[in-house]
Amino acid sequence: METIPSFDQSFARQPLIAMPHLEGFSFSRSVVYLCDHDESGVMGFVVNKPSSFTLSELFDQLGIECENPDVLEKPVLSGGPVQPEAGFVLHEEKGDWDATQKVGDSIYLTGSPDILHAIAKNRGPKLFLVIRGYAGWGGGQLEQEINENSWLMVESKRGLLFDCPYYARWENAAKSLGVNINLLSREAGHA
Repeated sequence: METIPSFDQSFARQPLIAMPHLEGFSFSRSVVYLCDHDESGVMGFVVNKPSSFTLSELFDQLGIECENPDVLEKPVLSGGPVQPEAGFVLHEEKGDWDATQKVGDSIYLTGSPDILHAIAKNRGPKLFLVIRGYAGWGGGQLEQEINENSWLMVESKRGLLFDCPYYARWENAAKSLGVNINLLSREAGHA
């Protein structure tokens, strides 16, 4: 008999990796860091898809003067298909920014522009990802997709979010499970 994950098994604070057969720009070969999971659904951010938009362009667009040239060429990530105009910062240090919530052991999510001003002034978190848009699933939807073998859960590791190059995150997340993701089958095995 198949076991379908339920709300009793929260997926929050875990990376989710797309299986090789999952297609579409938003999720093909994606790594999604899940931040929230309750009975109404799941919310997370694709953390391995840099957009062509940089922090320099974002600061210009928002009228933020940057005194931190080290961050200007850092890409803004395409976080998912939901509200692609909404901006977020996933970061390590808690800080004292508005609209900040803890979403992992030492991972925080801030949705207010004051953190961007702090980053521009070199007073922001040292380790961060600037993201536009997010990924979301309605109640039971992600559980069903996992049951259909579209996604694989991996253990959350700090290095995956902040140290690993964007292009290597998908394969490295799978390697953390001891598997070559490119060799995995579309069919789920059930005993």
